[in-house]
Order: sequence, then structure tokens, then C-alpha cells
Amino acid sequence: MKKEIRREDIMPMDEYAGVRRERAKSLAAAKKSRRIELGPSCTFYFESYDTMWFQIHEMLYIEKGGEDQIAGELEAYNPLIPKGRELVATVMIEVGDPDRRAALLAKLGGFEETITLTLNGDIIQGVAEVDVDRTTADGKASSVQFLRFPFDDDQAKLFQEESTDIVLAIGHPEYRHMAGMPDDIRAVLAADLD
Repeated sequence: MKKEIRREDIMPMDEYAGVRRERAKSLAAAKKSRRIELGPSCTFYFESYDTMWFQIHEMLYIEKGGEDQIAGELEAYNPLIPKGRELVATVMIEVGDPDRRAALLAKLGGFEETITLTLNGDIIQGVAEVDVDRTTADGKASSVQFLRFPFDDDQAKLFQEESTDIVLAIGHPEYRHMAGMPDDIRAVLAADLD
């Protein structure tokens, strides 16, 4: 599985425009197997080479920054591709009503530090993005978080076994939710692990 998008992987935008709709359609289907809802307002999108390839191309297509923009997009999105012994997730608080969303985010400061993935009782602590603080000084959480779940060799092997009980959880006092990972999603994500 590819772990890095390089300059030579970037299509010219006129060519991308011709395949954009079909790529979006096929990726939407694939993303369903990489998505877990946790509670009423939080969704985990487990990233991959393909999701980040599409994201980079979308940014280049929409913003039209040309060659000067490419290096920045590669730098921003390559870290979100799993590197073989981890899962990487974009975590989104999704509340349609702006007032309700603001009220919830105001109470969720630091929630990204309470996210775990448990494999048959073995807890893997989610590691939040370190280059940007996603909680403001007044305790408001960002509606978008980026997390890694680092695995050791035994945990990677355990994750790949069908019989493993896998639970994703948020333990924040204002948002405590957990969900078992369906086996079809586990199987797709297991392919991200070497």
C-alpha cells in the first residue's frame, strides 16, 4: 500500500477535470467502509492514500494555485496517510444547526485527548495532531480533529484477526460514547497495516 503522495502522482488539472466526477463517485463508495459514527454528533473518517490523493487534487482544482500550491498540499496531507503501523482518522463534529454546534464545541475542549481504540481490552490511545492546537484557550474544541492510532506489532496482528473485539470510544465528560467496529470496516482498515 502506498504511504506517500509524490509530485509525480499529481495529475495535470485539465486531465483531473475529466476524471473528477468518476473519482469522486468511486471514492464515496470506498469511504463508506472507512467511516464510523460515534454518538449523535461525531464521525470518524479513516484516511488512506486514496482519500488524501483525492483531497490534494480537489484543493488544487478548486483553489487553482498551480505548481506553486502543490508542495504545500503534499506537506499538509501526506502526514494523514497511514504509514503501516497506524490508523489515521479525521474526526468531525457534525451538527447542522450553527447554534447547537457552537454550544457543543464550547463544552468539548480537549475531547481529542480522550479518544481510544480498544482491541480485546488492549487500549490504544489516540494521538492528536501536534502542530496545531485544536482546543482554544477558552476551552472550545475545533469541529475537525486529526488523530493517529499507533500500533505495535502485536496490536497490528490482533487488529487483522476477525475474532478481535474492537471498540472506538470518546471519554470526554460532556461526550461519552463508544461503538464496536463492524467487521467489514475492520477488514478494510486492516489493509492499512503492514
